[in-house]
Amino acid sequence: MKFRISILVIALSGWFVLTQQAGAGVTPEEAASLKSTLMPLGGEKAGNEDGTIPAWTGGNTEVPVGFKSGARRPDPFADETPLFSITVNNMEQYADKLSDGVKAMLKKYPDSYRINVYPTHRTAAAPQWVYDNTYKNATRAQLGEGEAGPKVEGAYGGIPFPIPRSGAEVMWNSLLAWRGESWSWDGHNVLITPEGKAVVTAHGPAQLQMPYYFEDGEESFNGEHWMLRRINAGPALRAGEGILSRLNLDPSDDRSWVYLTGQRRVRRLPNACCDTPLPSAAGVLSIDEVSVYTGRMDRYNWNLVGKKEMFVPYNANRILQPTSNADVLGEHHLNPEHVRWELHRVWVVEATLAEGKRHLAPKSVYYIDEDSWVALLGDRWDASGQLWKTMWQMPFTMPEIPAVHTNLYGFYDLVSGAWFSIGIMNETTNQYSTVERYRDSFFSPDALAAEGVQ
Repeated sequence: MKFRISILVIALSGWFVLTQQAGAGVTPEEAASLKSTLMPLGGEKAGNEDGTIPAWTGGNTEVPVGFKSGARRPDPFADETPLFSITVNNMEQYADKLSDGVKAMLKKYPDSYRINVYPTHRTAAAPQWVYDNTYKNATRAQLGEGEAGPKVEGAYGGIPFPIPRSGAEVMWNSLLAWRGESWSWDGHNVLITPEGKAVVTAHGPAQLQMPYYFEDGEESFNGEHWMLRRINAGPALRAGEGILSRLNLDPSDDRSWVYLTGQRRVRRLPNACCDTPLPSAAGVLSIDEVSVYTGRMDRYNWNLVGKKEMFVPYNANRILQPTSNADVLGEHHLNPEHVRWELHRVWVVEATLAEGKRHLAPKSVYYIDEDSWVALLGDRWDASGQLWKTMWQMPFTMPEIPAVHTNLYGFYDLVSGAWFSIGIMNETTNQYSTVERYRDSFFSPDALAAEGVQ
């Protein structure tokens, strides 16, 4: 695989090799680039040489007139048309900018799958206090060795490693990408069988919170960076079931629970990580495939391959416009008419199974946006070396936060032909709402049980 490595990566390559496992942050002189050649979250400010990737000029912070939190999110680029489309017939022309999974989908579904490429817009943004904390983290954050793999130490309220020098640092940046403080959304989890039949495996509201990004919370922060609570409203078989998670900068302290209506009790998930099936995903999506990758990092060795220009889903507000879920759910993949792809620079990280560990997918490759640190694409190979799953995530521009954020993701199973998505919300009334900070007790087993029995 040939990579077009950016000037920044070339400059840093000499110490990538020397510091893949190093724990210390960068020097103050290196951190100063976050106020000059780099955007405040770490992406390169400059565009590319041929102008197909523009310079970053501050991102999208302009809230549409009349927009109300939770309502259908408008598409700021609705008037744009594709520059071109990539199909199986012309994919070799663009092969160096396509992931293995995308190329496999083009070949597997030549009559329906295509990539509509639109002009690139660098909309990633965050509040100034997040930029300030990211600058501080550059020199103070480090990776420590924990029982569950690399853990983050010394970081708060910003991207921990804006100038990364290891694959594990890039993946932690993705886990701690800026998404806001507290929010809720409502959506459907949908499994599409190999025959093209859509089956709703769960639907209902979710509430999420990132204490790591409490603007006033650094002194009281205890390491729990992510909290989620979701109670299924349906289908009837799953109504009332719930899941609760509290994730920690030291993954050995991660905790998750489920509420099962048949037992009328909350049960701690004994192994809420890695290739354990997600309870609300009909057993087809593993816990570490949430948002392309969410989980402990002790199962893999993480190799930072470099930075590359690639066609990726981006500014995906277009897919929120149809009022019917069926309009976006094709037989074998999302309806290409509603998926926006752009050319962006991404960090490429390869994960290979660590010695003495087991996983259903012993090899994976992840593509992480340089501007927002959102994981955009991922590919997984099975134990026989066959490309198995290709994962995707739809990043939306949300200027009211401001952020590039997402709660729509899924995968295509290249072996079975089935596919799965979480966060289909075209028929819901709460696509994404910023909310007042939840009480800590809201994300407790007792609160989960109380809501589940209602």
